[in-house]
Amino acid sequence: MLSIGIDLGGTKITGAVFDSEGNILHKTAHLVEHRQGNEVGQLVTQAIDELFQVSEKEKIEAIGICVPGISDSKTQLIWAPNIAGWESYPLQKEIEEHIHNPNIPVVIESDRTCYILGETWKGTAKGSKNAVFISVGTGIGVGILLDGHILHGHADIVGAAGWLALDTQYEDDYVQYGCFESKASGNGIARCARHLLEEHRLFEESLLYARDIETITAHEVFDAYEQNDPLAVYVIDEAVKMWGMAAANIVSLLNPERIVWGGGVFGPAAKLLDRIYAEACRWAQPIAIKQVVFEKSHLCGDAGLYGAGRLAIF
Repeated sequence: MLSIGIDLGGTKITGAVFDSEGNILHKTAHLVEHRQGNEVGQLVTQAIDELFQVSEKEKIEAIGICVPGISDSKTQLIWAPNIAGWESYPLQKEIEEHIHNPNIPVVIESDRTCYILGETWKGTAKGSKNAVFISVGTGIGVGILLDGHILHGHADIVGAAGWLALDTQYEDDYVQYGCFESKASGNGIARCARHLLEEHRLFEESLLYARDIETITAHEVFDAYEQNDPLAVYVIDEAVKMWGMAAANIVSLLNPERIVWGGGVFGPAAKLLDRIYAEACRWAQPIAIKQVVFEKSHLCGDAGLYGAGRLAIF
């Protein structure tokens, strides 16, 4: 059995042909660039066509697709906030009409669902029955495997962890991004640094004042953190507290055996996992936190791709 997995992100699309053991036989990738609406849909079908061409098409038995947002199983529509024109996009219908083969099922899931599927299939959480993937990149999402089952929820919105409420002082940014995401996502870290620089609060000696404040990125904040820059240290320390508190809530609520940290921020934040675990120990149910392992994803950004491949094989 062969399957096609497609990982659609806000900036890039990656596709692969998998055998039943999870080995990648062929791979393709394209930048999304400035595409929007059905232009992105056409890029997905183009990637599928390319993978059909380099494999024995008659052996492809299913297609799995990872999308950066919500895949509503009831309406079969996609909400992807980072892709213009994808508020209710009919990706499933578009692909099924394009391949025109009812014998090849098309399965679409959110990126966080695919992340945990990929990790438990071929990654850090392989073999786990209770595991959580915390993806920290532009935003924050959580994929959950509980008692061997992927959680979806009433409207497939399970895992929107960016909206975890971790602060009693409400801020305007929380309307759009949520509390956790505002403080501890990649974009959130950059925004927090920019706000502090604009307010000239306590950190006049910060190296970051030499940068263009409006364009500061999380990567630059982490670079400054490595140089013990006081503003960067403050921002990252606050993020560590947020990551620890969020993980503690997840551990207390779900009692996982493993939490896998991935996304672009982990990354540079992977070296902080011991600190994050120590912070989580302050807040979590004391027995459950001693039973869980915090680990970095080892799939090098391909967790969504492997998860899409796994979707197709289910």
